[in-house]
Amino acid sequence: MHAEAGKAQDQPPTVGTGVGRRALITGGALAAAGIGAGVTALALDGGGLHGGRPGREAPPEQPPVPFHGERQAGVTVAQQPATQLLALDLAPAATSDGRAALRGLLGELTRVLAEASGDSPADERLQGAPPARLSSLVAVGPGLAARLGLNVPPVLLTELPAFPGDRLDPARGGGDLVLQLCAADRWPLSVVAEQVDAVARAAGATVRWTQSGFLARTTGGATPRNLFGFKDGTANPDGEQSGQWVWGPPGPHEHGTVLVYRRIRMDTAAFAALPGDRREQVMGRRAGDGAPLTGTAEHDEPDIYAKNPDGSYVIPATAHVRLSSPRLDGGARMLRRGYNYDDGPGDRGLLFCAFMRDPAQFTRVQNRLAARDALNAFVEHTASAVAYVLPGVPEGGTLGEVLFG
Repeated sequence: MHAEAGKAQDQPPTVGTGVGRRALITGGALAAAGIGAGVTALALDGGGLHGGRPGREAPPEQPPVPFHGERQAGVTVAQQPATQLLALDLAPAATSDGRAALRGLLGELTRVLAEASGDSPADERLQGAPPARLSSLVAVGPGLAARLGLNVPPVLLTELPAFPGDRLDPARGGGDLVLQLCAADRWPLSVVAEQVDAVARAAGATVRWTQSGFLARTTGGATPRNLFGFKDGTANPDGEQSGQWVWGPPGPHEHGTVLVYRRIRMDTAAFAALPGDRREQVMGRRAGDGAPLTGTAEHDEPDIYAKNPDGSYVIPATAHVRLSSPRLDGGARMLRRGYNYDDGPGDRGLLFCAFMRDPAQFTRVQNRLAARDALNAFVEHTASAVAYVLPGVPEGGTLGEVLFG
């Protein structure tokens, strides 16, 4: 869950304002390859259903999220209320044939995602409705990169190591390609995921796993809360820090990054049964305003070395905030864009999605957490993936051209 401290992210406000009529569109479960059900929180603007109050006008619709650009919008645009993650496996093939198949699939994915993101989506189900505000990312798994000899940063060529306490289901993690689709609500994600499934099947690929997620409703750019009731994602790197820790170094991978995905089941009932002050000591932050135990406001820098008169740490030695602090990792920071998930009783939790230049950073943090984090009694990591998020693409280009250079 990695609630490490840092400066507030210099990106647009997170969730909850200006969604407009799009939040009223409802829909069914994703059709593509048995894409799983999950409870999605719709981000309605502050007054609820439009037209529900006499004399109140609906806010103006927001324009589509541009698909083309130096970096993929699924990383750069403010988090949307609904997400769908899915992974694809390509059919085994000789290197030359595999490269050709990957080129073709990336070309089709570029077409599908660009059309769905535009003003005039090709699918009739998306026509005549307010913009879906789709944002997306496509990433390449280390297995595929090694198998086809793709031009990716060397740090990506290995999977994450095993961590103590992991209970990973291989069918829910990994993958040759990992995609994340985000939108103002769940319904358009169903349509786009179906299109992705269709082009994948046509290319001989199969859907390996899927997972839906949602963010809690917020207003005014406030930090959303996880299912433990705490703010999640308080501190993210600013622009300068992102250039150092999130995006690639100057060169062909400058506008790429690495996604680390972890599906974390949370024992919400057991955590809620703790006294309130104990929950805050486990997290290292106050539940109400999100401030660290050493501060007065949410974005105050946690002082992990502050002590009480008896010599004990104000932020306990096993607190999540302490163990994930950048101060213990040479100042390194990751961009966290997590989502909640609810797959029914006994299977609720967090879809931890973090972006960084070098996944070794995550390994260092997770090793500290696995060894001492007080949250370990209430969480279980059930799936994992690491993938290289491709640079963005200009008009007329195709995602992944850097892979074949």
